[in-house]
Amino acid sequence: MPNYRVSMDIGGTFTDIVAYDQAAGTYEATKASTTPGNLSAGVIAGLESIVTDLSDVEFLVHGTTQGLNAFLERRGVSVLLLATAGLEDSYHIARGPRLELYNAQYRKPAPLVERKDVIGVGGRLDAQGLEIRPLDEVAVRQAARRALEEGYGAVAVAFLFSYKNPDHELRAREILLEELGEDFTVSLSHEAAKEWREYERTSSAVVEAYTGPVVRNYLLDLEEKLADRGVEAPLHIMQSSGGVLTAESARKRPLQTLLSGPVGGAMGDVELAAVSGNRNLIGVDMGGTSFDVSLVVDGKPDVSTEAHLEGLPMLMSVVNIHTVGAGGGSVAWLEAGGLRVGPRSAGATPGPACYGRGGTEPTVTDANLVLGRVDPDWFAGGQVALDREAAITALKTVGDQLGLDPIAMAEGICDVANSQMAQAIRTITISRGIEPRDFALVAFGGAGPMHAVFLAKELGIPETVVPRFPGAFSAWGMLQTNIRKDFSEPYFYLDEDIDVADMSGVLRRMEVEGLGSLVSEGVPEESRRTNPSVDVRYQSQEFSLNVPLTSADEPESGDFVANLAARFSTMYHERYGHSNPGAPIEIVALRMQAVGDLGRLQAPLFPAAQSPEFKHEMRPVVFDHSEHETTVVRRDDLAAGHAFEGPAIIVEQTATTVVPPGFNVTVDEFGSLVIRIEDAEGN
Repeated sequence: MPNYRVSMDIGGTFTDIVAYDQAAGTYEATKASTTPGNLSAGVIAGLESIVTDLSDVEFLVHGTTQGLNAFLERRGVSVLLLATAGLEDSYHIARGPRLELYNAQYRKPAPLVERKDVIGVGGRLDAQGLEIRPLDEVAVRQAARRALEEGYGAVAVAFLFSYKNPDHELRAREILLEELGEDFTVSLSHEAAKEWREYERTSSAVVEAYTGPVVRNYLLDLEEKLADRGVEAPLHIMQSSGGVLTAESARKRPLQTLLSGPVGGAMGDVELAAVSGNRNLIGVDMGGTSFDVSLVVDGKPDVSTEAHLEGLPMLMSVVNIHTVGAGGGSVAWLEAGGLRVGPRSAGATPGPACYGRGGTEPTVTDANLVLGRVDPDWFAGGQVALDREAAITALKTVGDQLGLDPIAMAEGICDVANSQMAQAIRTITISRGIEPRDFALVAFGGAGPMHAVFLAKELGIPETVVPRFPGAFSAWGMLQTNIRKDFSEPYFYLDEDIDVADMSGVLRRMEVEGLGSLVSEGVPEESRRTNPSVDVRYQSQEFSLNVPLTSADEPESGDFVANLAARFSTMYHERYGHSNPGAPIEIVALRMQAVGDLGRLQAPLFPAAQSPEFKHEMRPVVFDHSEHETTVVRRDDLAAGHAFEGPAIIVEQTATTVVPPGFNVTVDEFGSLVIRIEDAEGN
């Protein structure tokens, strides 16, 4: 009997499904068209196309973009914000730094809550969390009645110093739910982000309240549809941190799911680094709408304790991902006589002109089709037949204005898109002192392998890797992760004032809390573990680095402060290119990561080639303004050990890989395509 571990990842154009048959030890991947008006319908359709009997599903994980899309498109619910009386303006005052110093038109990010929707509530705590004035419960009840009368969709509560003492926020929620009903969304700042910095904590609570009902409603709908089809396994949701949670926990803490879709690919990169031995990777995920860049450094994901979206901060553990609006569906257009590509996308509906769904504007996918870099009869495994004439017609709408024929126009669109994506890679690497040439480029997403080698060439990256199922790689990555919950405790001490016994005591309490939290996630005791760490900065600096600890008891070990300072100094030098050994350091916060091991899925070895020959055909494809006879091969016809030279096109169900002239391709033992530039002797 088959029993499946299944992952599902919704993109702007396609929904990706990966199923691992535990009995046979094999993977299968597919794509289904995303259904924007009813996303769960596309998920169910894709799932049923790959698993005949859904009762055979043993484990289910999902990356959702519902919250992120609601945030980016500003279609979340209306939020009423309760703040400490006298500090009602702190959310709108925000921070003083001008993020774009030389932009004369710079404006602060537009907040999600207008000033008229902020209510000051009496009650006050001091900086240690001691009550100065009791909570004004009458004001809270009045706020609840206003929320009911004026139709607010959620309430965010952010009181001063609640991270030290949450009693006022907890009591406020009790009152709000008494007045508004148990199912009403109330987000408390100390639960959204138990961190110092009032504005950032308030912003985190507001984002969670703004997107929470959208996420909860979607998850409830999806869980109901899955149950109706015989799925008994609990639904798990990918978190922004790279771990997973049950859907029940995700509904309580929806902020943690905000970046769950893009993060799956980063976790896939981590697994790829483990099996390939290549510890430094740049992951590029190009879908129909966006281009996401992430890093794996020394085998570990690049993780931060804070994220910014549209200029608004959120305090949470998050894999660092840099995103630009460049995807296969990105629309080409003119501005001031110059060619622009994106960020607007044709999406799934109507989609690129070549999809035949009513689209008339030229897109990156249309350009690649006209250049011959896409197989019109076997796009997405033959699920979508492409119309080359429609693509040419669309390209002419812009090309005629520039005096360019369709071929020149198509190359221009690809060049502009490649330039934007290369700059996105520079932003997450060179701007931080990281040299891209020291990394390998991992290309995934439906359109990533189509452009990756061009990006590697521009940036001087010597090796490009296209893993198996590249179009569904983010979904595959979701199957490689574990249950994870993150806990933090503000803890401000200068190095000379640290009480190591107290610090270990706090960490041990956090460890007990973290291990206990895994019980509700269904993790057996032997599969639970914790990873402690501490946020450290040089004295009087604003921002900190997260430094791992060996255990909760480490602070009581000999020379702890000196060892911590040395570890921090090394990390600081790696991040910024300099450090100041011997300077006083400050501890800012203690952190505890609780992990539930779901078991590692072994990457199956790819069948070895029995002969250097493989089935292929030759076809003319445009590179550098001229046609080249190009090897076109289906990836299913390749085996480990096969090697060939570009130009080449490798087609498969979930993606198309384009290899320009001057590069060679080998298939490694795990089935990945490894693409390298030829040396002077043509090797």
